[in-house]
Amino acid sequence: MTVKRRVFSRDFKLRVLNEIEAGKSQAQVAREHQINHQILTRWYREYREQREKAFPGKAWAVPSEAARIAELERMVGRLTMENDLLKKVLQKLEGET
Repeated sequence: MTVKRRVFSRDFKLRVLNEIEAGKSQAQVAREHQINHQILTRWYREYREQREKAFPGKAWAVPSEAARIAELERMVGRLTMENDLLKKVLQKLEGET
């Protein structure tokens, strides 16, 4: 089983760091966004040291539009299958009563 690494955009990182600068604790922000506190510490340090140059991004990390569409189509298919299953279960339950 492979683990898919999450990729965070520059805007997301800056938004999260703004929450910390606004007074929230790093632990609270980490919990709310489900991010490891060590990653937040690294982001915060990089932001303090480089400000405008922080988080330049990588071209390979930005998902292409086609990849995003494919991901959304898979999600629609999965949700459609779940919906169909739930409809069948509901029909069986209604038939038993």
